[in-house]
Amino acid sequence: MHKLIFGAFINLLFMVGAHAEMLELRGELTQGSLLRGSVPAGSEIWLDDKSILVGNGGKFAFGFSRDDTLEHQLTWRDPEGKKHEKRITLTSREYDIQRIEGLPSKMVSPPQEVLDKIRQDNVQVAAARARRDERTDFAQDFVWPAEGPISGVYGSQRVLNGQPKRPHYGVDVAAPTGTPVYAPADGVVTLFVPDMYYSGGTMIIDHGLGVSSTFLHLSKGLAKAGDEVKQGQLVAEIGATGRVTGAHLDWRMNWMNVRIDPALLVPKR
Repeated sequence: MHKLIFGAFINLLFMVGAHAEMLELRGELTQGSLLRGSVPAGSEIWLDDKSILVGNGGKFAFGFSRDDTLEHQLTWRDPEGKKHEKRITLTSREYDIQRIEGLPSKMVSPPQEVLDKIRQDNVQVAAARARRDERTDFAQDFVWPAEGPISGVYGSQRVLNGQPKRPHYGVDVAAPTGTPVYAPADGVVTLFVPDMYYSGGTMIIDHGLGVSSTFLHLSKGLAKAGDEVKQGQLVAEIGATGRVTGAHLDWRMNWMNVRIDPALLVPKR
């Protein structure tokens, strides 16, 4: 038999032979969400026929993108070799789209002389996010990394002079330069660069199995690549570096190459 509870938390329970084997999921069934869960050690999992990494103790995570399709197939094989399947249906989201016309071209596209710098920045970020440690720090309940009002949300997008720009993939916390930034969960710092073109001071913390946090526009980094950090540990300070109009923290999260919404993992403000 199986049991499925919809809402913020999902629980699936399957009876295998004479033993109760549990596949548990928690998270919101919506676009941009990270789902986290556990299975008995030795199980295998697939999402839409793509293999999902399973860490110590059977913990795992997978995420959905901003504009992901709504219907998905979750498949897993328990330690006894029995295969199970379940459909996952997401809810769609509406995003804030702003259209701005009449801007000078230099404000729409970066100048040619900084394109090499931008490419170098992108290579460093991609390398830092490529880790696939078996750590399962992502299983913690995340906390907000900084105090302050929310000034930007995941999924919003600007259309400048008719040209759609990349959506905003983080949540912005407005606060003065120097405001503390704390680790939202345990992890390992995989990158700190103080002067990226777009994002200024940039730090990435790996939470295991492809789940990572990225902090942008920092004025100072208080942890370096290779440092292990604990949830609530002071790791940086908010700034106004890079291409910004004011001091704030832009907190982004990834599962592998999928950009997920950090605000779905912390208490609502």
